[in-house]
Amino acid sequence: MRVSDFLLTDHAALVAQLARADMQRFERNHATQLRAWQSTIGLLQESLAGWQRAATWELIFEYPMRRLNRRIDAVLVMPRGVVVLEFKVGADQFTAENRRQVEDYALDLQDFHSLSRGHPVVPILVATDAVPKAVEWPLLIAGATPVLDASRQTLPGLLRDLCERLPEPSKRIDTATWEHAPYAPVPGIVDAACTLYAHHDVAEISAAHAGARNLSTTTHTILNAIVQAALNQQHRVLFVTGIPGAGKTLCGLNAVFGTGRDSGAAFLTGNPTLIHVLREALARDAAREERGKLRAARHRAKTLIQALPAFRDHYIKDPIAPHEHVIVIDEAQRAWSAQHAIRKGRDREVQLSDSEPGHLLDIMARHQEWSVIVCLIGGGQEIHDGEGGLAEWGAALARRPLWHVQASSEVSRAADARQRLTNLPGLQAAPELHLDIPVRSIRNAAAAPWVDAVLNGDLATARDLADRNAPMPFLLTRELGAMRAWLKHAARGLRRCGLVGSSGGKRLRADGLGAELPHMDADAVAHWFLDRWPDVRASDALEVLATEFSCQGLELDYVGLSWSGDLVRTPGQRNWLVRDFVGTKWQLPRAEEGIANRVNTYRVLLTRARYETVIWTPRGDRNDPTRDPAVFDAIADFLLACGARPLTEVPAAAEAAADPLLL
Repeated sequence: MRVSDFLLTDHAALVAQLARADMQRFERNHATQLRAWQSTIGLLQESLAGWQRAATWELIFEYPMRRLNRRIDAVLVMPRGVVVLEFKVGADQFTAENRRQVEDYALDLQDFHSLSRGHPVVPILVATDAVPKAVEWPLLIAGATPVLDASRQTLPGLLRDLCERLPEPSKRIDTATWEHAPYAPVPGIVDAACTLYAHHDVAEISAAHAGARNLSTTTHTILNAIVQAALNQQHRVLFVTGIPGAGKTLCGLNAVFGTGRDSGAAFLTGNPTLIHVLREALARDAAREERGKLRAARHRAKTLIQALPAFRDHYIKDPIAPHEHVIVIDEAQRAWSAQHAIRKGRDREVQLSDSEPGHLLDIMARHQEWSVIVCLIGGGQEIHDGEGGLAEWGAALARRPLWHVQASSEVSRAADARQRLTNLPGLQAAPELHLDIPVRSIRNAAAAPWVDAVLNGDLATARDLADRNAPMPFLLTRELGAMRAWLKHAARGLRRCGLVGSSGGKRLRADGLGAELPHMDADAVAHWFLDRWPDVRASDALEVLATEFSCQGLELDYVGLSWSGDLVRTPGQRNWLVRDFVGTKWQLPRAEEGIANRVNTYRVLLTRARYETVIWTPRGDRNDPTRDPAVFDAIADFLLACGARPLTEVPAAAEAAADPLLL
């Protein structure tokens, strides 16, 4: 509403309006929320009263931050900039947690709100009973500024001071249309899962992104196939293909938490880290809404996010129809081949007699009426031995004509025979089931193709992509300390950073990176991905390194990748050279599958960042034959030639932040 209208609005009427708009939160915490709204409205009316210049500005209460499933207390839209206000009524101090919260709101508007781009977005934390220090004014240029502190007494003067200091932009903000301008937040996997689990629709979150049509169409195709299978009493398999970071997991979560919820749906994955993080994130988020019910929330989360091996073994041992009519299989191309499954099962309580695809198809076929299997397929993500790929699914389906299969033509185009689906009779072409627009890499859609070109040793293509899509979200440094300092500076608000590296990088310990995140330890993984500094177990403490086994399927906002001696350059050769560290020496593996998996390891690591990746290549040690400086020089030179930016440049994230300390 216009500030002039706000100043004439009765307190009680406005509080009632806010309560109707957010009835769930109001009913859950009636007294506290009522006091907070009354105090906020009164303080803002006092701050804006008698200020003629502000009369035509817009004031929006409870602006929804859909990526975070939260709301901004108030947004004040001026022609020269946007002010984000977070009120902590009764607070007598400014906490780091509250500062991160309001700063993250400002960063979200900077990144995803169309009319906020190109203008200062100023976050203000109002702790009503605190005593703020003297204001240290940041540079008020485009982007989210550092957080300003205010109290009940200082807010009116701070707002007037800010208004005078904001520079005149080349194009003023149209304050009247700001609230309804396109706001296109892109959620991370954890944010999206929590939003869906809370019975909120993520369609509007993803639909406004550049890849909206592709992502929303794929989601609709999956949900429609589930409905049709139930109506027509069919058994269906859908193969959802896509490049890394294109939103396959988001589509799968939609199927599980959306229409599939009433049919008993489950998200199955063999990735223990993904299980631990999603389960704990869902449980913590639900427990915040229902205080003291964390244990019950964890139990509910376990029914939705399940370990694929446990699901498989349970129903092989007990030959009944599963409770679930719909299962979504994450990274389904990683399912075990028949040979590997039988060999692995010899020493286990539950022995396998077929490939994993064969067993899963037979388990879901026990439903006499209908069932649906949604297979999420990620190309170039194979990092374990024995993964059968799409070919194994094709072989299993060829022996089971009961199943109706839908897939895009991409399933028959892969260069690797393991990743091609055989030409099954009755295969229904569904081009909507292929996702080719990246949504993870927020600032540059060329990130995934650039990574492919780099790992293919294709310098010309990588350089061309970098030149046409500058600046690329990849930076390079030779100093570990510089990488850590940059990450700490870049990861503002609730943005998360962390260190990753190859499990084959055994000699990183010589540079002080010997601590690896134990990916089978549920507590350690949850702390790393979900907790925050100053908890030293959190990723942004930058002390513990996550390997490909720890971070596959998940993501960070900013990534520090430590490049080791297990993937190196050979002078005059296009291909990368894979090495294993055995005993005291580097050795060359012979198995083609192992070599391909190591290259895929770096594909996983290079595609974990939503914003930017800093690559650290050590300098090596001429007195240590396992860390030859020339080897690391060759890696760094190639990456720079491909278009990675030297870290000596001002990072794009810091430029957007307009941080005077960096400038």
